[in-house]
Amino acid sequence: MANVTLVTGFLLTGFSNVQKLQILYGVLFLLIYLAALMSNLLIITLTTLHVKLQTPMYFFLKNLSFLDVFLVSVPIPKFIVNNLTHNNSISVLGCAFQLLLMTSFSAGEIFLLTAMSYDRYVAICCPLHYEVVMNTGICVLMASVSWAIGGLFGTVYTAGTFSMPFCGSSVIPQFFCDVPSLLRISCSETLMVIYAGFGVGACLSISCFICIVISYIYIFSTVLKIPTTKGQSKAFSTCLPHLIVFTVFIITAYFVYLKPPSNSPSVIDRLFSVIYTVMPPVFNPVIYSLRNDDMKRALIRLLQNTYGQEAYFF
Repeated sequence: MANVTLVTGFLLTGFSNVQKLQILYGVLFLLIYLAALMSNLLIITLTTLHVKLQTPMYFFLKNLSFLDVFLVSVPIPKFIVNNLTHNNSISVLGCAFQLLLMTSFSAGEIFLLTAMSYDRYVAICCPLHYEVVMNTGICVLMASVSWAIGGLFGTVYTAGTFSMPFCGSSVIPQFFCDVPSLLRISCSETLMVIYAGFGVGACLSISCFICIVISYIYIFSTVLKIPTTKGQSKAFSTCLPHLIVFTVFIITAYFVYLKPPSNSPSVIDRLFSVIYTVMPPVFNPVIYSLRNDDMKRALIRLLQNTYGQEAYFF
């Protein structure tokens, strides 16, 4: 039997070994994290308190904001602490939880974005049947299924990955725990379950992408029939950002999870990892909500109510 040393902990690869640069990265990502956290919490607050935002579209946006808050809160705080303390270690249990949560929230976001595209399809292509098709029960069911499937994927991937022993190098060439890097340092020679899971996940992601593309083909064909330019621009402004964000999210996710891991990740590798983990939580509120007139009016009313309460006490 080969003499191997089992891994009891991992070392995450940061962006730099220079301590001053580590502090700079830590502060920079702290600001980005706070911006993502506050903007998404603002969306959750507005869609919960404002009566006019109790529609299917904003219901899905609220769920998306919850997923974004959870997704960005898994790897980024650990990355910030590692840079500020100059310690890149993570325990096996911590790595397992990180993998479980990131995989769950990422998969859940893909399915929720697919549900959102269906909502836009019904709203634009079948407006007379919108309230019947997208009733409260259907919306809750679609959101629940998205969360449940995401949790199922995360559980399967994490259980399959950490059911195998790890030996050799303990260095993970990422700033968070991911399946490809863990498979590289696995001692097991039977990885068929994990690879089968990768195949199923890839097929479902492609299926979601195809469903979204088909939905938007119908949406764009309907929008082009709108006689006024203003109506067309309004429809495009609500649909194109969704398609762009979903495409970037899928491409970067494939790059992070399906690209063969390397011992020394390049700048492009790190860039895609940052885009995959940080871009959706930061830009989704701006693209989907804060540019929306209803959201702006709800924000103004919230500020007015808050200011009025302060004036009352003083």
